[in-house]
Amino acid sequence: MPTPSSPLLPDERLAAGAAGLATRYTGRFAPETVLGPLADSYTQLAEPEHARIRTHLVVLAERLTPERLDALAHTHGLTNGPTRVLFVCSQNAGRSQMAAALLAHRAGEHVVVSSAGTHPAADIEPHILQALTEEGMELADAYPKPLTEEVVQAADIVITMGCGDACPVVPGPRYLDWPVADPDGAPIAVVRGIRDAIDARITELLTQLAP
Repeated sequence: MPTPSSPLLPDERLAAGAAGLATRYTGRFAPETVLGPLADSYTQLAEPEHARIRTHLVVLAERLTPERLDALAHTHGLTNGPTRVLFVCSQNAGRSQMAAALLAHRAGEHVVVSSAGTHPAADIEPHILQALTEEGMELADAYPKPLTEEVVQAADIVITMGCGDACPVVPGPRYLDWPVADPDGAPIAVVRGIRDAIDARITELLTQLAP
């Protein structure tokens, strides 16, 4: 296993997380397969054009990596599970976060839900959090995530939110685009309307996913 000084680990604080993840995925992935997404997650989250410097950057990288590894395991046929839906928008701070929260809230364990951004912001928009809290959804642990190849490839359905994102197209997933208004900077009353518009599309999607 690489040491903290290995070029694979851009920050020596990742060493403990790397060891834990390597143990967690023993039997499914070799240590170097685990460490690659961890180092890449850290690098992507640290890029200044994606987000400002975060205090908990290592923690976020350690949280993003299992999502990528689980997606990779699904793609390789190592796991079975329900339909996987990925929501994509530019910053992953508004529409895609809202859509993912609504679907996860209503579908529960019947759907694996992810969201990501082509140019992720630093934080989720406060009015997005407020609008979801009003409907009984808490996003305390949510954060804008970069779009990664593993998550796209594992998705059964990829949904962009009408913001012209350059989402990579891979064989397999079904691609949809929901032209939803941008809530960035909008007052809470407008954000509530956007939330309800997305929820109506979620209702329609759930009828298509029903057994």
